[in-house]
Amino acid sequence: MSCIYSNSSLSFSSLSKTPQTGFISRSRSKLRINCTLGGTVAEPKAVSAAEPLLLTAVKGENVERPPVWLMRQAGRYMKSYQIICEKHPSFRERSENVDLVVEISLQPWKVFKPDGVILFSDILTPLSGMNIPFDIVKGKGPVIFNPVREAADVDPVREFVPEESVPYVGEALSILRKEVNNESAVLGFVGAPFTLASYVVEGGSSKHFSKIKRLAFSQPKVLHALLQKFTDSMAKYIKYQADSGAQAVQIFDSWATELSPVDFEEFSLPYLKQIVDSVKKTHPNLPLILYASGSGGLLERLPLTGVDVVSLDWTVDIAEGRKRLGPDVAIQGNIDPGVLFGSKEFITDRIHDTVKKAGKGKHILNLGHGIVVGTPEENVAHFFEVAKGIRY
Repeated sequence: MSCIYSNSSLSFSSLSKTPQTGFISRSRSKLRINCTLGGTVAEPKAVSAAEPLLLTAVKGENVERPPVWLMRQAGRYMKSYQIICEKHPSFRERSENVDLVVEISLQPWKVFKPDGVILFSDILTPLSGMNIPFDIVKGKGPVIFNPVREAADVDPVREFVPEESVPYVGEALSILRKEVNNESAVLGFVGAPFTLASYVVEGGSSKHFSKIKRLAFSQPKVLHALLQKFTDSMAKYIKYQADSGAQAVQIFDSWATELSPVDFEEFSLPYLKQIVDSVKKTHPNLPLILYASGSGGLLERLPLTGVDVVSLDWTVDIAEGRKRLGPDVAIQGNIDPGVLFGSKEFITDRIHDTVKKAGKGKHILNLGHGIVVGTPEENVAHFFEVAKGIRY
């Protein structure tokens, strides 16, 4: 089942606000965007030749401060996003409609001007195009309608063709590049094979991951077959996002840390490395960021994937993480999202402490996970104000 909106196949000419929906839509007039945050953006200029700070920092080149953005769709906590949710309660509608994707992606950018603007989407978005029907249900999360449990279930899973299945992703990324105009890096993202397989085998979210571990340890060939399909598909998806405008891509392997080190080396590491090797053959300069929550026990293994950046959560001291990862890998993170519930003085101190421990260069300042719903918006503004005021 593939959910493709008819307007996503139309050629883009311009955007304007509609009173009926409150979000941006296409028209034939000059490009103007009026989102729920207010304000109007004139027709974008040609993309600036200057390289975004984030890309320069990843390369290890000299920068005056660490780039800063908030991991995942930071706009989800904003009041303006909640207004959109009221009008469009289906997450899949919000994430599979070009106009909504662009507006939501740009909300934090218009207010805070982060150094990274990430596509509003979900790691499960490709599943429909792989013949894996699913939905994201409010209050419950992902639901996989036909979980994979045996060899016969793997056979119907087809190769992902992003141009056909998710054209709205490519169109949204292209628009974002024009809107941001190289003042910030546009980021895409994908799910890692093991994490995607976890959802598909478990049937949704899980606490104990008993079903996928049963499959891994009793029928490993079945799981490997599924992982290979995800690997081939995600490599194609990353390349598609890069060709559409993404300047860096983050790979989320959120559930890989449910594996022991020896099982990570069998069921996650080889497939991550395949993806990186494949992407680097055609897009050698595309920065790839790897995030796996709770990865302290696997840290030394993560650079073996070949990624350019490893994102650390707050359970790892960032100075120790830097030493364990080695000098060739940039780091991202790793402030506890809960810090943003503290006082402004506390937030300031934690930012400076993190930057000091991370050291100069090859550091992207970020949270150690996605921003928490209910985070005071004024504290987020303070976070960016302090971060942008730092000088090495």
